Amino acid sequence: MKDIFTAPFVEEMKRTTANMYRLGWDERNGGNISLLLDTDEVAEYLDLGHVIRTIPIGFEAKALVGRIFIVTGTGKYFKNVEVDPETNLGIIRIAEDGCTAELLWGYKDGGRFTSELPAHLMSHMARLEVDPQHRVVMHCHPTHTLAMNYVHELDERKMTHTLWEMCTECIVVFPDGVGVLPWMLCGTNSIGEATAAKMREFRLVVWGMHGIYGAGKTMDETFGLIETVEKAAQIYMLTAHLPRINTIRDHELRELAEFFGVDYRKDFLDL
Repeated sequence: MKDIFTAPFVEEMKRTTANMYRLGWDERNGGNISLLLDTDEVAEYLDLGHVIRTIPIGFEAKALVGRIFIVTGTGKYFKNVEVDPETNLGIIRIAEDGCTAELLWGYKDGGRFTSELPAHLMSHMARLEVDPQHRVVMHCHPTHTLAMNYVHELDERKMTHTLWEMCTECIVVFPDGVGVLPWMLCGTNSIGEATAAKMREFRLVVWGMHGIYGAGKTMDETFGLIETVEKAAQIYMLTAHLPRINTIRDHELRELAEFFGVDYRKDFLDL
């Protein structure tokens, strides 16, 4: 059996969490990632018949029974994943009852998955209905995106339109726009359900005064979605207090989207 510490999915989690911490998106123990794994690939590294312990997940996820995820741990700092992945990460499988996670590896200090796991799993279920190739849910607190929450209307059409105007690439990278939720209590099934409902329509969901959720087929795609929103939010925060002389007009946004062949939210433009 291969060494789990050399597994590509462990290496990818190490690189991504380190990069997100370096960028200031995941201060202290803020933020979490879950990656849906291929069962056959995991079997090359772990004995899938050996369950270390079981952990209740707090709701019923029948649609994910038998699915395996690598998930960041609760209370864990992203900066520590690279040096001690076995403590700060866990590989779990959703048990037959749909309400329990079987720990296959990790959380070696007796820890458990992120408190946001319900929101992650609900989002995975929602995105898999839209795109069977979906694999990643990522939550973080990008500085400028969060700052923008305090000075911009928390309206998904208006926020999407503003972000699209900030960088030429934005409408091409996230043509489906950005979903927005008001402030809600985190770590609850309620915010998970609200996020999953948005995920049926958007790959990006802003949690008001908290952070952002992103979903995608790969870690790079998901990271890139959030990275692009954060860059646009940074430009907005650098210019919002200044008179705007130039902007990307709606007909130019349409021209961009149509040139690159992306299916954009036409109802988010004034045409």
